[in-house]
Amino acid sequence: MHETPFMPLVELTRGPIVESVHWGALAIVDSRGRLLASLGDPYLVMHLRSTAKPFQLLPLIEEGAVEHFSLTPEEIAVMCASHSGTDEHVQVIARLQAKLGIEEKELQCGVHPPFHEPTWQAMIQRNETPTPNRHNCSGKHTNMLAQAALLEASREDYLDPQHPVQQRILHALAEMCNISLEDIRIGIDGCSAPVFALPLYHAALGYARLCDPVELSPQRAQACRTITSAMTKAPFMVAGPGRFDTLVMEIGMGKIIAKGGAEGYQGIGLLPGALGPDSPGIGITFKIADGDPGGRARPVVAIEVLRQLGVLNEDQIQSHLADLAPRPLKNWRGLSVGEIRPVFKLEWQRSFGL
Repeated sequence: MHETPFMPLVELTRGPIVESVHWGALAIVDSRGRLLASLGDPYLVMHLRSTAKPFQLLPLIEEGAVEHFSLTPEEIAVMCASHSGTDEHVQVIARLQAKLGIEEKELQCGVHPPFHEPTWQAMIQRNETPTPNRHNCSGKHTNMLAQAALLEASREDYLDPQHPVQQRILHALAEMCNISLEDIRIGIDGCSAPVFALPLYHAALGYARLCDPVELSPQRAQACRTITSAMTKAPFMVAGPGRFDTLVMEIGMGKIIAKGGAEGYQGIGLLPGALGPDSPGIGITFKIADGDPGGRARPVVAIEVLRQLGVLNEDQIQSHLADLAPRPLKNWRGLSVGEIRPVFKLEWQRSFGL
């Protein structure tokens, strides 16, 4: 047992001195429930935040929404998204809402400027103020409203944890992560929706089963495949320009899904075959202890984990992820003054058995 649930994952240096350290905890689990590797305490209980979004979409997909509304991969992916609020994201959200019979004014996510700075600056030039569809969680809220409509349930209180929509989501999450309802702690997310805290191990198991649903019911398995297929086919919709989730799925050749959450949480799923011809689905979850407010540590950890697993090679990292990977730190004149680097080696609990 670790004295602290966290261990050092990333260092920032200035000259020969380690100036800052990001600590964290991580779990890697396969779809059979085997803990393959860990860092710190793999049973640390933390809120998934937006990493839960693919699970929150499952009930809508299981209700046959894809066929009923002729949903495209882009429309499915944006419901899993913490999107950047670009015009392209908003166009897909608006098209999705038109199909589902949802109005933007029904969304209770609140309003914030787009994450994508060029989009925000262009809006300022147009004297355009943000609306709910620019919110990074607008796809999730559209999903929840659509579930309420299909259930013929109230839309006004769709965020109430006791609402039928939220109860269906909670049950789907518990089943996917193989955890009892009583062991999931409920909070309120930044967008006002219920948010779930559970051990890293169980969240990683959920991602492994999402990617490799062979032991699930046919209906659930098909819903999982629909979601992972949409995320890998339309990775831009899941995040946006220059962001890790989008970039790693673009180079993943359909074998990687990635969904970050606030306060330094990250979920990654590897589809069967990603680690070799007979490899099962793999789930990876980790939490940066300090919440990684500048967003600099989480991509470094994720890229290093995928490098150590052999999923990413150096050419892929340098060609597509160099701005997020371990790299020199430069000052305002462009001089290299230090580096940001991972400082961990995965602790294997068992072999993959490939």
